[in-house]
Amino acid sequence: MAAKLDSHLLGLVFQSRPDILKGIQEAADSPARIDLFNNIASFVYERIADNTSEEPATKRRRVEAQTSGSNGAAHPIAGSQVAVLGADAAAAEPVLLEIKDISVSVPQRKKYDLCFTKNFLYARASGSPVPVQGIVYPWKDIEHAFYLPVPDKSHVQHNYVLLPRNSYLPTTKSQQPADQQTQQSAAPLEPLVFTIPSTAPKPGTITGPSAAAAAPVSDSYATLFHWALTASLQAAGNHACELVSSDPKVFHSVARQAYRPQEKAVHVKAFRGSKDGFLFFLPTGILWGFKKPLLFLPLDKIVAVSYTSVLQRTFNIVVELEGGEGSEEGGQEIEFSMLDQEDYAGIDQTYVRRHGLADRSMAEQRKAKKQLAENAKKAAANGEEGEGGEGGEADDGLTELERAQKEEEQRLQDEEDEEEEDYDPGSDGESEGSGSSSEEEEEEEEDGQGEGDEDDDEDMGEGLEGEE
Repeated sequence: MAAKLDSHLLGLVFQSRPDILKGIQEAADSPARIDLFNNIASFVYERIADNTSEEPATKRRRVEAQTSGSNGAAHPIAGSQVAVLGADAAAAEPVLLEIKDISVSVPQRKKYDLCFTKNFLYARASGSPVPVQGIVYPWKDIEHAFYLPVPDKSHVQHNYVLLPRNSYLPTTKSQQPADQQTQQSAAPLEPLVFTIPSTAPKPGTITGPSAAAAAPVSDSYATLFHWALTASLQAAGNHACELVSSDPKVFHSVARQAYRPQEKAVHVKAFRGSKDGFLFFLPTGILWGFKKPLLFLPLDKIVAVSYTSVLQRTFNIVVELEGGEGSEEGGQEIEFSMLDQEDYAGIDQTYVRRHGLADRSMAEQRKAKKQLAENAKKAAANGEEGEGGEGGEADDGLTELERAQKEEEQRLQDEEDEEEEDYDPGSDGESEGSGSSSEEEEEEEEDGQGEGDEDDDEDMGEGLEGEE
């Protein structure tokens, strides 16, 4: 039997380089060359699968720079080719659940079929077996997940927002690792945002081996995706990521919505530069969406929140973030503008002050509390007791940080009281001396005056006797 090129495998490996694929097909003019090309494709594909499934995410995204022989310039692997490797690994896994005709808005605005596998969530065009490049997400790389209402819509719709690692915080060049500054690294995954209606899925929308298990939760898209996302994250070992929903009890706007006036708005309109968007004040942080680039500012990354350009109708909010680990520079300041003045009190009192974001000192307390909690966990794991008893708690119910702050306030108050006691308005020019010495001098003066009075009485008595 004549040797034949493995077109399917070659297509997966060189999907982003049709020129190479065409050259292989033209050069495969003998059985020896056909076997060689097939072996090369098989080897590369196996290496792709191994690297994607076993290596850490940061290592997978590292760029392998290649140096040309002519001028020594570095030619790193294109980010699109790195995306192809992840797409190939996802395509090699069997699809457990497929939900068709879902409106994706970020990173691309189009309707796709969303596929759930053991290790990946990805989108693919209807009728295509190949994942869309750039919309392939390893479950273990997803750090935050949100379920939020879509503003300014007459019909109720919700957005699911999935934020992979390193995709939601603005970074400057000085905050990037040195190896990323010197080499052209592959761009990190963008956030995934897709929209669902409030209705139930249509028949035939849900397919795959897990479709039967999904049937009891398929009364609505919300219950279906809540179940599918939570189960997939847990099955992949990503227990840190939880699906967070907006809550009117945490924050809601006082402004009435134009399209759904009876429903409390859990967002406020705000500009990020020249782009308009919406701010969501969530239990875990502040999210701005839904235009690219999305921003999410976790509470534990916020140093302080302040206000600028407070006018009669609008105001700006500035969120200061902590600097990176080992960075001597301060963190970034992110400004959102043109917020409605009606929401000032709600944002400041209900959210900012409740979460201790009003000043920088509270950020230090949050970091200290977090460190104390981590130390307590380590001590419990090692069977040791940390200083201050159980987890830094004493009988007074205060943590070590709160107790230290209270003691410092008491010390300052005691110093002020001592200064007030030492102050003598009649002692001009006497700047030194203690309260005890001044009291002793006053007692001596009183004693001296008492003795003088006794002598005077005796003299007066002798004088009277002489007159008699």
